[in-house]
Amino acid sequence: MEVISVKRLSKYYKSKILRGSTSRVPFPKSLVSSNKTVVKAVENITFSVEEGEMVGFIGPNGAGKTTTLKCLSGLIYPTSGTVSVLGYTPFERKHDFLRQISLVAGQKNQLWPDVPAQDSLELSREIYGLTPMQYSTAMKELSELLDLGELLPVPVRKLSLGQRMRCELAASLLHTPRILFLDEPTIGLDVTMQKRLREFLKTFNKTHSTTVILTSHNMDDVNQLCKRIIIIDTGSIVYDGDLDAIVRQYVKSKYVTLRFSKNVEKTDVAEYGMVVDFHEDSATLSVERTRVPAITAEILKKLPVADVDIKEMDLDDVIRMIFEKSGSSSS
Repeated sequence: MEVISVKRLSKYYKSKILRGSTSRVPFPKSLVSSNKTVVKAVENITFSVEEGEMVGFIGPNGAGKTTTLKCLSGLIYPTSGTVSVLGYTPFERKHDFLRQISLVAGQKNQLWPDVPAQDSLELSREIYGLTPMQYSTAMKELSELLDLGELLPVPVRKLSLGQRMRCELAASLLHTPRILFLDEPTIGLDVTMQKRLREFLKTFNKTHSTTVILTSHNMDDVNQLCKRIIIIDTGSIVYDGDLDAIVRQYVKSKYVTLRFSKNVEKTDVAEYGMVVDFHEDSATLSVERTRVPAITAEILKKLPVADVDIKEMDLDDVIRMIFEKSGSSSS
C-alpha cells in the first residue's frame, strides 16, 4: 500500500543579494540591493513509498533532504508539484494527518529542558488525546525498548546527548505514528548509542509496520536499516533503488586483498589488476568484477598466497563517487 506519493515536487526560495557579493544570506534591508536570486532547494523530484518501508534519503549538505522532509511533514509548502502522505496534503496540517506522523531531528529538541522527561511525555499524551490505557501501553513498550526507567524523572538538560535522544524518540513515538521522518537521528552519538538506536528502530518498524524515511550522513545507519535508498543531489534525485544493487550499478570492480606466505615484488601482482595497496607480504588489487573468479584462480596458481579476501567497495566510497559524477562539490 502506497502511503507517500511525491510528484514533480519543487521548492524554491527567493533571497536578496548583498551589494558587491553573491552571498545569499539574510541581511538588514538598508545594506542589500534590490536584486534577488532564486535558490532551488528541491527541483522536480518524484518518488513513492510503500507502507512499512524503511527508506534511506541521502545526499550531501544542501542537497535538499531536509527541505523534502519538511514538505512531507507539512512544515513548508511546495512551490510546485504535489505531495500526498496517507492521503492528506501535508501543508494543510489537518489534525488527523498530524496524529499519524512524527518528525525527529537529531539537532532539534521537543522536550522541555528544565523539567523531567516524564512531564513532557505527559504533555504529549494530552496533545495527542491518548487514553490512560493507551499511554500506559505505549510507555511500557518504549521504556523497555529504550531503557528509559531511570531517565524519566531527570530534568532533560541533565541528560547526556544519547539519553536525551532516547527520550526524544519516546516522545515522538508515543502516539504510535504510521510514518516516522528521521533527520540525522544519530548525529553526535557515540558508536554504542548509535547501534542501540538502530536496533530499537528495527524492532519498532517490525512490530508496528511503521514507515520510516531516514536522512543521515552516517552510512552505517542507512546500511543497517534500509533496503532502499534515494540519493538526492543539488535538489534532484540521482538514484532510487535497492541498496545492494547500487554497488553493482556504479562499481565495475571489486577489491581482492592478498596475503603472501613469502615476500613478492609489486610487478608480480600488477599484471592481475590495478594495485591499490602494496607491501612485500600483502597487496590489494582492484579487479573488474566479471574477471574476479578467473583472476583469483590464476593468482592462487602462480603466487604464494596464504589468504585471500574479496570485497565490494565500501558504501561510503560508492556514494562519494556518485556525488562526484553528478557534479556535487559538497561534502
